[in-house]
Amino acid sequence: MLAFAPLHTAASVAATVVTWLADTLAPLTGGAATAAAIVLFTVGVRLLISPLTLAQVRGERRRAALAPEVRDLQRRYADDPARLQSELFALYRRAGASPVAGCLPALLQAPFFLVMYRAFATGDTGLLDARLAGVPLGWHLGDGLAGPVVAVFGVLLAALLALAWWSSRRARRAAAAGAPTDGPAAAALGRLVPLLPYTTVLVALVVPLAAVLYLVISTAWTALEQAVLRRPQPAGIDER
Repeated sequence: MLAFAPLHTAASVAATVVTWLADTLAPLTGGAATAAAIVLFTVGVRLLISPLTLAQVRGERRRAALAPEVRDLQRRYADDPARLQSELFALYRRAGASPVAGCLPALLQAPFFLVMYRAFATGDTGLLDARLAGVPLGWHLGDGLAGPVVAVFGVLLAALLALAWWSSRRARRAAAAGAPTDGPAAAALGRLVPLLPYTTVLVALVVPLAAVLYLVISTAWTALEQAVLRRPQPAGIDER
């Protein structure tokens, strides 16, 4: 799946940009130039797709504002699921808050993350021979824990774990305050979503150091977006 031509080409372009950044940063960062370039490139890509995230957050807020009307419809048509779905669809359409539209920005982000993972987690882009604090960027935890490996991976994994805990906590609060949902499937999803941030820690255990660094920066950026874009809004503000 990761080997088809368009993805390989895009990953090669990303690797070329990172290499250029590393050459530019080398006089300032020395042997950590490639790691610094990965950080800057990750931030640049996240800035590029930030309008998609903003659109997603606005859609979430529109749907959250409809929660009282959703509850009313659920009570009114509790015995008529087909009519309930029709009324909910009409409500979301009138408010410009389609549940499907809210998923589209997240789906559109996927190609960017796939390209970056390809560039930083495979050995055919020339990025993994550089080092961070003496550890090759192509190093996996399974390759051994000698020298500075424990310290470098330990710091990055600790950062990922802290970010996952913070994101999981916010996800639980958001689920508790979100629009009402019924049924065992919704309940199971509500229990699953707060656990998803911890998957980044599991992924970091099996990918090379370059990809772990990317995961830390991208996850930290996501946490920053959550803190800024999903902060409580003063009453009376209507986002368009």
